[in-house]
Amino acid sequence: MPIDTPTDDARAIDLIREVRYGRISVSMRALPFVTVARHIVVDGQVLLRMHRGYGYHRACEGCVVAYGADNIDSLGSAEGSTGDVWSVQFVGTARLFVPCAAELARFGPTPQTADGDPYDPVYLRIEPQFCTVHRLDGVPARLSAHAV
Repeated sequence: MPIDTPTDDARAIDLIREVRYGRISVSMRALPFVTVARHIVVDGQVLLRMHRGYGYHRACEGCVVAYGADNIDSLGSAEGSTGDVWSVQFVGTARLFVPCAAELARFGPTPQTADGDPYDPVYLRIEPQFCTVHRLDGVPARLSAHAV
């Protein structure tokens, strides 16, 4: 591999910066679950904001989690157009943390509600131990669900 070719880890970090939300996955009471989270990247770590009211942060704390994001929703809709789709996944141990003012600013405003309840943010830090990047080139543009 040439020296200037980025590793999967570096490519994954670069790509995840292009989107704001992804999905965290962990086991809870021996059952898998996936939920949405807002993310930012700081010093090679993936910082997450999620709703405390779900209680999922308790299942994540100190456990190995997977966090994935993609650009699937960014494909255009012009008929005949194509684009590239990427997906990244990070695996690492999640730890609760209190973000500093600069990190809070980077997360931006919190949602107003989560399933009708006031949104109460909680923050997790993942230091990726394993990263994967998958890319599909020349994907047809998204068509309406009701296209003939």
